[in-house]
Amino acid sequence: MADWITVLVRTLGTAFLTFVFASAVALGATPFSFYVVPQYSAIALSEDWEPLLRRLTEDTGVEFELKIAASIPTFETEFLQAAPDFVYLNPYHMVMANQAQGYLPLIRNTKNLSGILLARKDGPFKTAQDLDGQTIAFPSPNAFGASLYMRALLTEAVGLHFATRYVKTHPNVYRHVLRNNAAAGGTVVAAFNNEPPEVVEQLGIIYQTPGLASHPLAVHPRVPEAIRQKVTQALLKLTQDEAGRDLLVQVRMAKPILADYERDYFPLVKLQLEKYLVLEDK
Repeated sequence: MADWITVLVRTLGTAFLTFVFASAVALGATPFSFYVVPQYSAIALSEDWEPLLRRLTEDTGVEFELKIAASIPTFETEFLQAAPDFVYLNPYHMVMANQAQGYLPLIRNTKNLSGILLARKDGPFKTAQDLDGQTIAFPSPNAFGASLYMRALLTEAVGLHFATRYVKTHPNVYRHVLRNNAAAGGTVVAAFNNEPPEVVEQLGIIYQTPGLASHPLAVHPRVPEAIRQKVTQALLKLTQDEAGRDLLVQVRMAKPILADYERDYFPLVKLQLEKYLVLEDK
């Protein structure tokens, strides 16, 4: 679906595309593409999200096809070109997707996102200031709390000079720090809490960012309003039964609430993080 959608967006515009897409939906030409930011391995993401999507289909009758990009740069290219119908993405990706294609957030977790900087507990680095001139590992340049926002704060608020090493995933960050391939590593609280005790016990938090609105589930404006509402309400209702709550915890959205772009994500524009944005080669 993604290739012909991209061509239509570029040549005929969003209004025509919305008409074509609504017609396709009426004829049953679904499923809707559902993209997830590749913070973890494809296997792990499939195990987390496939059960939720199956439940959503049962509750709404709407079919979904899970799409997992091979890398963050590929994922960025896909949503910037309007490939996803639905997309779970980080807060600054939400800004990029809205500005490029008009994506709108539907829901997000109640708990705010907070980036943390980890170092070995038995190592010499006890504060962020100790890292001046050192190498810091990050999952990717534009992972929001773990990297983009973190690098901006370490540079401007802490005044550090440091080398960066991008290692693709959060678990890879922990491995690099534990193996002394990096002095410290950026991640987020939710990801770190998912690690086994033998990893968590060896690493300590030496810096933490202020909390900001967490990853939203967003939708392209071509998706009919009735479908958007049906999906949103079904996700919110999952909190009403134990099986549904377990599915939400699995995708790190334990307490979903309605998201609002102007309230939750537009304030990020004022942080001027674009100077730290890196659009890598795929």
